[in-house]
Amino acid sequence: MPTILAIESSCDETSASICVDAKVLNNIIATQEIHHTYGGVVPELASRAHIENIVPTVNNALEDFADKVCDNPFENNSAKINYALSKLDAIAFTQSPGLVGSLLVGCQFAKSLALALNKPLIAVHHMQAHVLANLIAEQQPQFPFLCLTVSGGHTQIVIAHTATRLEIIGQTIDDAAGEAFDKTAKLLGLPYPGGPLIDKYAQDGNPTAFKFAEPQIADLDFSFSGLKTSVLYFLQKQTAAFITENMNDLCASIQHTICNILIKKMHKGIVQTGIKQICLAGGVSANKGLRKRFEELGVKMQCQTFIPSFEYCTDNAAMIAITAHYKYLEQDFATLDTNPSARSDW
Repeated sequence: MPTILAIESSCDETSASICVDAKVLNNIIATQEIHHTYGGVVPELASRAHIENIVPTVNNALEDFADKVCDNPFENNSAKINYALSKLDAIAFTQSPGLVGSLLVGCQFAKSLALALNKPLIAVHHMQAHVLANLIAEQQPQFPFLCLTVSGGHTQIVIAHTATRLEIIGQTIDDAAGEAFDKTAKLLGLPYPGGPLIDKYAQDGNPTAFKFAEPQIADLDFSFSGLKTSVLYFLQKQTAAFITENMNDLCASIQHTICNILIKKMHKGIVQTGIKQICLAGGVSANKGLRKRFEELGVKMQCQTFIPSFEYCTDNAAMIAITAHYKYLEQDFATLDTNPSARSDW
């Protein structure tokens, strides 16, 4: 019954979570607002914000854990933190992939805490954690399951044979779906982050109002660069007034095209593998249009579908904690000379 403290700092979210015997007890997230000014995440500013946020974020997770598991009153917050630290069996952190500076903050904090407490250290791959976010809820997929993982930097179809043995059978050959959402939103003049705004405006638009390019790739790999170019060329021929007047339809059409690319590949993956347990994961899995299309695919293909709650779609420490739980069971520990990596084979 391991109790694990997990830390996530791969990009611009500082998060801490405590998991007890595969049950996530909390998920504390500190969001960085400063990047909105620049229209995207600034790596140096992100790492500095992590330095400011990591201690209070971890402390909040520890205090909340103490309040939940101990019936006796505490004298102060320091007593809560000390109690929580005494109950930990391991410290987990995101090792890769991500922004090096951001990863370094979480990695060094986790290593220092593990050394101070003389507890095992667990290094977690961020994309594996997105897949295993589907194991947080009480209703969980059975192995093997097929997962469509869609984030700002990655788009993959993964077979989860077990919690620790995952196989990538399809991935993007250029840009990720999340990037396609954000970059096309920028072309439309929408502020950062643009992906959620496309989803918002798409709710009131016609998804077939405009047609954009879809890649013709034979296998299970993805491509989104052609779509972005298609949107760019189309918008260059339009006036600013036209874009403003047709914003809902443009967003709906862009979202429809991106979802088409994703769902067609997932459909093909189901046919090829025969797996009927299908999951959605990653930051873009918070997109309402994609969630709806994914559930419709499940009905069409007679599959059981699983989608994490919104809290566990974007970057969060809960998914790091649940992944660390299964690595702990296999005694898969990292050494104190483990370093973060911006890019890492999985």
